[in-house]
Amino acid sequence: MLSRSVAVSERVAAIDWGKARIGVAVADELGLYAHPRPALDGHHRRAALEALVALAKEEGLTRFLVGLPLDMDGSAGPSVVHAEAFADALAAASGLPVEMVDERWTTVAATRALRASGVKGKKMQKHVDGAAAVMLLQGWLDARAR
Repeated sequence: MLSRSVAVSERVAAIDWGKARIGVAVADELGLYAHPRPALDGHHRRAALEALVALAKEEGLTRFLVGLPLDMDGSAGPSVVHAEAFADALAAASGLPVEMVDERWTTVAATRALRASGVKGKKMQKHVDGAAAVMLLQGWLDARAR
């Protein structure tokens, strides 16, 4: 009889942190594809953390990725401090590892992709953060698969 071992994939979520909205994406069970979830309100940090902890329990998450908003030259501006503080709070609240991931170009790429698919105006605002989180997570998943 042939025996096959199946590698257990991590269930990972990516967070595109922002002061107004927080984009969220979750990897599928196989760790191959990123899927958006509804954006969270960035103005209410405690509620956002509670929602992410609940998501971790519901989805069986094992890790969070938080976008690191570096400046285009790679330097850390004021936004990095806020994103790192959010990542620290998320790690404390969830008890899960949180990894910071360079997010340069994700929002730009997400905006371009949505615009190319015909999404405009308020609908664009509603979906761009989730699309950016998807791009962040998909890039991470693809890099791990190589």
